[in-house]
Amino acid sequence: MRRGRNERRRVTFVAGLLALTACTPAGTASVGPATAPATSAPAPAPVTTPQGPPGALPRDGEVRRLPRPGALPPVISSIPTKRKVVFLTIDDGWEQDPGFVRQIRERRIPITAFAMRDAVEAKGTPDESGGPARFVGAGKWGYFRQLRDAGVPIENHTLTHPNLSLLGYDAQRREICGSSSLIKKELGGRPTLFRPPFGNYNTDTLRAAKSCGMNAVLLWTATVQPGGKIAYQVPDKKLRPGDILLLHFRPNLARDFRILVNKIKRRGYELGNLRAYLKEHGVR
Repeated sequence: MRRGRNERRRVTFVAGLLALTACTPAGTASVGPATAPATSAPAPAPVTTPQGPPGALPRDGEVRRLPRPGALPPVISSIPTKRKVVFLTIDDGWEQDPGFVRQIRERRIPITAFAMRDAVEAKGTPDESGGPARFVGAGKWGYFRQLRDAGVPIENHTLTHPNLSLLGYDAQRREICGSSSLIKKELGGRPTLFRPPFGNYNTDTLRAAKSCGMNAVLLWTATVQPGGKIAYQVPDKKLRPGDILLLHFRPNLARDFRILVNKIKRRGYELGNLRAYLKEHGVR
């Protein structure tokens, strides 16, 4: 009886072994459950940082040179080029919107800032023509260090934003030289461009600007209003090659700036690197 049961067990074991062998490919030893081959995660793509200055750069022979420089800095309101390129500048420093810095940094948009001490340090009444202010003096000079680190040249727009044409030479010089010294102290670089408040200047302004190390006085051909609207100073109300546009640090700056940049590009214009174009124009 016991022998019969052992015999049946032996037969069952052999049958199972034969079945297992039949499921195993020839020449392959069955050593347990199949294991998927080990795979390593793909290496992350290298992060590439854009090189060189942001914005369109001048081509050889594109920009007409200034006449031989005179005793005083030149006054420039546009760049002499036929290429569809315009230049963005921004004044004062009241509304220190972090979204504006992000756009400059992430989209590599070329812009030149003209800082005014009282606005940067939130002394006085802020410019709220674009709506209620939210970020007045939020970072003070630290905000302008962020702009500097994003590739924005920080230039001179006086200490207190006076009408310089109503001041004497010494008072104008205190405004301009004082601003340059402060910017050098806070940001590490001394300005070489000057923008007079309201665009008002006289011969004393040019003399004072030169004595403070300014290589040019920069004006504009169009202003940017709240909502990203462009206010032109020409009868046909159109962008022209070489235009210099003036913005201000106003409320809703990040939104308005996005609207402006998209509008300029839809019209087929590039955003130019002002410093590079001025150098080609003969301004060092």
